[in-house]
Amino acid sequence: MITVTEKAKDKLSALRIEGNHPDDAFVRVGVAGGGCSGLTYVLDFDHELKADDKVFEDKGVKIVCDKKSFLYLVGTQLEFTDGLNGKGFVFNNPNASRTCGCGESFAV
Repeated sequence: MITVTEKAKDKLSALRIEGNHPDDAFVRVGVAGGGCSGLTYVLDFDHELKADDKVFEDKGVKIVCDKKSFLYLVGTQLEFTDGLNGKGFVFNNPNASRTCGCGESFAV
């Protein structure tokens, strides 16, 4: 399962409205090759399910992940931070053996 914190839920809701995404839009998370640690996180709004998608819901947020990415993201919590060290979404991924300094890429 992939979960979200309350702060991430609130920010995702605000971004969905600001971006004029339809009410049935969901959050798509995934993994792509690249970044300084080898794999990068992907986060966006989508409204089309694919055949191999895994679907979760946490705190009223529908989260969708493709099957391959899910292998890297199982147990991950999506958080939003707006502290002095930066602002943005953070993936708290228990499967990552190391992450880069910016937190946008990881290795397993």
